[in-house]
Amino acid sequence: CTFQILLFSIQITYGPFDPILHDKVQFPSLYQVAPRFSSLPWGMVRLMVHFGWTWVGLVVSDDMKGERFLLDLTREMARNSVCSAFTKKIPSGKFNLYIAQGIYSSVTATSAAVMAAYGDAGSLSLLRFVIENFGLSKMVLITTFHWDFTLSMTYETNSYDFHGTLTLANHAKDVPGFRDFLRTLKPAKYPEVIILKEFWESAFDCSLSLPEKSGIKCSENASLEMLPVHRFSLTMSALSYSVYNAVYAVAHGLQDLLLSNSNLESLENGDCLVPRPWQLHEFLSKVQFDNPVGEPVFLNENHRSTAKFEILNFVMSPSGTCELVKVGEMDPQAPPDQNVFINEAIIMWPGGSSQAPHSRCSRSCGPGFRKRTQQGEAVCCYFCVRCPEGEISNQTDAEQCVKCGEDQYSNMERDGCLHKAVTFLSHKEPLGLILVCTSLSFSLLTALVFGIFIKHRDTPIVRANNRNLSYTLLLSLMLCFLCALTFIGQPTPASCLLRQMAFGVVFTVAVSSILAKTFTVVLAFRATSLGSRVRRWVGPRASTSTVLSCSLVQVTICMIWLGTAPPFLEVDVHSEPRLIIVKCNEGSVTAFYCLLGYLGVLALVSFTVAFLARRLPDSFNEAKFITFGMLVFCSVWASFLPAYQSTKGKATVAVEIFSILASGAGLLSCIFFPKCYVILLRPDRNTREWLKRK
Repeated sequence: CTFQILLFSIQITYGPFDPILHDKVQFPSLYQVAPRFSSLPWGMVRLMVHFGWTWVGLVVSDDMKGERFLLDLTREMARNSVCSAFTKKIPSGKFNLYIAQGIYSSVTATSAAVMAAYGDAGSLSLLRFVIENFGLSKMVLITTFHWDFTLSMTYETNSYDFHGTLTLANHAKDVPGFRDFLRTLKPAKYPEVIILKEFWESAFDCSLSLPEKSGIKCSENASLEMLPVHRFSLTMSALSYSVYNAVYAVAHGLQDLLLSNSNLESLENGDCLVPRPWQLHEFLSKVQFDNPVGEPVFLNENHRSTAKFEILNFVMSPSGTCELVKVGEMDPQAPPDQNVFINEAIIMWPGGSSQAPHSRCSRSCGPGFRKRTQQGEAVCCYFCVRCPEGEISNQTDAEQCVKCGEDQYSNMERDGCLHKAVTFLSHKEPLGLILVCTSLSFSLLTALVFGIFIKHRDTPIVRANNRNLSYTLLLSLMLCFLCALTFIGQPTPASCLLRQMAFGVVFTVAVSSILAKTFTVVLAFRATSLGSRVRRWVGPRASTSTVLSCSLVQVTICMIWLGTAPPFLEVDVHSEPRLIIVKCNEGSVTAFYCLLGYLGVLALVSFTVAFLARRLPDSFNEAKFITFGMLVFCSVWASFLPAYQSTKGKATVAVEIFSILASGAGLLSCIFFPKCYVILLRPDRNTREWLKRK
């Protein structure tokens, strides 16, 4: 039975997918075989990003398709920080030399080494003219399958101008038997196909007619595989692959229609069943099958998948043969790290280069730098700024520098973070070791003086200078020297609480002992003139009361300090850019300066009283030695305050330790060394007769 299929109301397009044709209101009976190419702009930009091309020229056809593609492409470029060096629109079907000159001027004026073109062969014929006639062969051209510039190449065309061109082609598989079919295809085998005869004569530049007509008779051994790729390729193109699928889709639709007997009508003579055109729509819309190469085919728009792409490289050898070499694939639906595969080793670039060209408005900013956009310029045109201290960039073309962690600092290259060194005044470093040795030496020296006073406790010079107060002062000075050791070493919460309190209380005991000694000397001479009423305040009870009452005030200040805002351990990561300073925070600065202030008041009172009593008879008073000692003490702590405020880190701790040791050493040397000199070296003066004589 012969079937007559009336398809004048049914259309199946095998060309590139067009969103306009997807409108079923305007085209209710039109079906598209090709997959969607909505990801074509993505594929172009992905290719640019892969090779680091961020400065690219754009040429599109001046029509609705070109406008839509340009809009999608520029959006995708913006998302991936790729900029347009220039944009040119070519009117379709108009060959204008002025426009050609404009394209040439734009290309030569830019630093871009890559140009992307979109449009069919007709609309981009002007661009081809510019490339072939103005010598732009060193620029990489990115095209799509819409512009198959190889179809119309002739021997006269300088195909080398397109050498290195990259084309995004629709993914197509080799159909089994297709190459063998083309190899054996000859006009004699299909004499009824007139177009085959015409193509054969044109391709081989010969004549299939009798020799007496004209031209060279075609060889019987001629084969299509003998033609160069720009004339004919044995590989099925993407367009041919769509035609192949369209034919199979119609065949499947007809088969489903014929198998549905209820939808067929017999002719009047009953010899043949004729399907109505409108009846085929139902089956075409449901067509779904795997073609002979195993790929699914749909005519239903809702089931059509996004197209995969092949990356083809147009290569022309020195011998003049040219071909399209597959160098990679793209799959928009694959995971981000697997959606592009490119074999860069086999790509041939324009100009014979073995490396991909650089196409950037500005040089890349290496690690340690960030990009700063120039005002009024595209985002791809920038200059490089070194990352500031504490920030790094470990990648090329970083938009922003990244701050290192609080416990890290940036290296010299600003491309990596290093861990900060933990620092404190340690006894292992030279300064700490010197301070430890000095503290221990003064402590031992004080203990030695104390031992001398104990041994010679019954001598006149020891008894004459209030023996018990001297013992108290020596013990407190020895503790002052030892309390300096609590400032050395890694701070702990316990040491932070102990050291300032111990320093304040022990020094208060020492200064109050000196104050008691000066009061004793003054009152001793007052007693001789004022009688027994003053003599009551000269005894040991009065001295002890003075020391205890003065020390109790300092203890009260310390207790209030501990109860309100006690010192605590602090890890300072901000004061020094490369150091973590482990230190003790005073907690309450007010309480700390109250402690020092009270100590200063006691010292000034002691100095004043001793200064006033310095002219009393030398045999019975040590006021002039106390005056010198308190002068050293006050000088040291007066210079301590500005030094303490201007230093930070372990230098602050060293300043306080130095002040403790210097002031304690001043008191020890000025008050006790003269007595030790008399006791050890001039025993003849350590007698009652000598003192009475003085």
